[in-house]
Amino acid sequence: MNVTPDPAFADAAVVVVNYGSSALLAEHLTRLTRNAPGLVTVVVDNPTTSAERSSLQSLATAEGWYLVEPPTNLGFGAGVNAGIELAVASGATRFVILNPDAELLPPAAAALFAACSADPAALVAPRILRPDGSLWFGGSDLYLDDGRIRSRRRRLADVPLDRIEPWLTGACLAVDLTLWRRIGGFSDEYFLYWEDVDLSHKVVSVGGRLLVLDEVTAVHAEGGTQAPGQTASGQAKSDLYYYYNIRNRLVFGALHLSETDEAAWRRATAAVSREVLLQGGRRQFVTRPSILWTAMRAIRDGRRLAARIRSGRSPRA
Repeated sequence: MNVTPDPAFADAAVVVVNYGSSALLAEHLTRLTRNAPGLVTVVVDNPTTSAERSSLQSLATAEGWYLVEPPTNLGFGAGVNAGIELAVASGATRFVILNPDAELLPPAAAALFAACSADPAALVAPRILRPDGSLWFGGSDLYLDDGRIRSRRRRLADVPLDRIEPWLTGACLAVDLTLWRRIGGFSDEYFLYWEDVDLSHKVVSVGGRLLVLDEVTAVHAEGGTQAPGQTASGQAKSDLYYYYNIRNRLVFGALHLSETDEAAWRRATAAVSREVLLQGGRRQFVTRPSILWTAMRAIRDGRRLAARIRSGRSPRA
């Protein structure tokens, strides 16, 4: 049956990076895509198992989604970049980037796309709620003095505003193609975590702005996937969460900070890394002591990558 495209979704696409989450896509993404005629849907499947890929292929075929199937895991940022390129080839010029565990209903998606059209220089995010209605994301801050991250509602009043850099989570973002091209998409130095901090920094650096639409909401299904600093305090995190959050803080510093600020971040590394680990609670230091090795390895690798960046060499060489 032919369905008349909704003008709200003309030239619009939703891009999702999947990693073993086809069941989440069937639960959450379909609630958007089945009710947004004309919306282009692109899923990038970072491979896990052959059974997962087969399940996703069947789902994508049934739902009419485009599927990108890289042979190896691209990570989050590079995966989004690949998905947006396919969306552009399909005619899209406005994009919503969405996590598999985030639920965005059509009216909210339409509002995000409309905001991109009204202000093509803005990177746009909704408020993101937990299923119980509590706030999961309403804006985040990066503190330039030491590289700590806090939610916007917990902003420290005694820190000058020019030493606080806002950023938007990659769990749900909207962006226009013009801005996307200006900033070059996600940087591929990170693989996982901190790439959204970097993206937000690049938007502001080229004269764009960050916009949180408080009247527009998405819902984050806790426990599906993890995002930096956003899961409930005391809930154990994965080794990948700890490793890349600790490592990539140092990578960001080498890419974007002055020598003075980067040196201050390096001095604060042990304290900030401990705070990252404490997001999973104190008990894990007894039940899962291997996280200490994960943190030390992340610091070591982050310092090596930062040194390569400072020397002008590719961090991936």
